[in-house]
Amino acid sequence: MSGVPTSGVPTSVPHPVTDPRPIRVLLADDQTLVRAAFAMLVESAPDTAVVGQAGTGREAVALARDTRPDLIVMDIRMPDLDGIEATRLIAADEELAGVRVLVLTTYDTDENIVEALRAGASGFLVKDTRPADLLDAIRTVAAGEALLSPGPTARLIARFLRSPSGPPVAGGPEGLSEREREVLALVARGLTNTEIAEALGLSPLTAKTHVSRIMGKLGARDRAQLVIVAYESGLVTPRRT
Repeated sequence: MSGVPTSGVPTSVPHPVTDPRPIRVLLADDQTLVRAAFAMLVESAPDTAVVGQAGTGREAVALARDTRPDLIVMDIRMPDLDGIEATRLIAADEELAGVRVLVLTTYDTDENIVEALRAGASGFLVKDTRPADLLDAIRTVAAGEALLSPGPTARLIARFLRSPSGPPVAGGPEGLSEREREVLALVARGLTNTEIAEALGLSPLTAKTHVSRIMGKLGARDRAQLVIVAYESGLVTPRRT
């Protein structure tokens, strides 16, 4: 083989810098053509792969347990069991703790998005998004590094959490340090780790560490839940639009 001399000492062996394992995606949508289009897109990327397709929320839950995907692209409105309830069942299953849900909606003003985020979804995406943006969204949410479309999500949550229909998704911020409360407030405003670092005079790594520590203290699965906690606790109040 080239690059490996007969002495057995390699002269040049590539060291992969990323996980070669593709992101395993489960698609849940009641429209066959939509699923087919999404499947073609996901399969066209070298770092993503479709492991299953579901036409109802109940099928999505069953397939999630069978295939253990990294991420589920979940439509909100589906027969038998809607995407919100399906997300709630998946998030409550300890064996599916590593599965993240990206919900789909026709309009980004759909109030059901808030309930989906409360149920355990990690973010949302409108169906008419660009193909490249969908792939980026899948990578972002699967990595758990940032809330997808943080600005619109924060505004949406702020609007509908004025009359919350259920308990907070995680614990309150009472046990956080003053710095952690500052970071949480900025997360709720939709800032990325880099933007938080710039706002508080921190390094991006320190900002990321603060966010991770806050998630651990509050028992939150991801940044979407941090946004909800911040608004439900009153740490951040909705801005008038």
